[in-house]
Amino acid sequence: MPPFGHTHELRVRYAETDAMGIVWHGNYLAYFEAARTEAMRATGLPSYRELEEAGIMMPVVETGTVHHAPARYDDLLRIRVRVAEPPRARIRFDYEVTRDEIKIADGFTTLAFMDAQTRRPCRPPKAFQTFFA
Repeated sequence: MPPFGHTHELRVRYAETDAMGIVWHGNYLAYFEAARTEAMRATGLPSYRELEEAGIMMPVVETGTVHHAPARYDDLLRIRVRVAEPPRARIRFDYEVTRDEIKIADGFTTLAFMDAQTRRPCRPPKAFQTFFA
């Protein structure tokens, strides 16, 4: 399977910066979520809402971020989302955040597919299996 990729742009809001005028590190997880959500929407995969209505939850089970350069208020960030491996009971999304071709951060999130009733891991929905086959 070739790696899946999608790019999402967002502009840093003032409220996302700290007293030094730099994006607070915890906001990168929210940026990753926004990019991941838009990547799923762009590919036609089920949205989180549709997955939950079908009885599947996708909790985050692991995260990581490496910061290379600061981002500041009003910067336009490009967040590249990649999925390199077909999903099983888990799916890993990798991210690269840039501003004007400068690498700001790299990161990842791993989400599990979970049956909403039993709270047990489950296989990914057919749409994920087909898309990433």
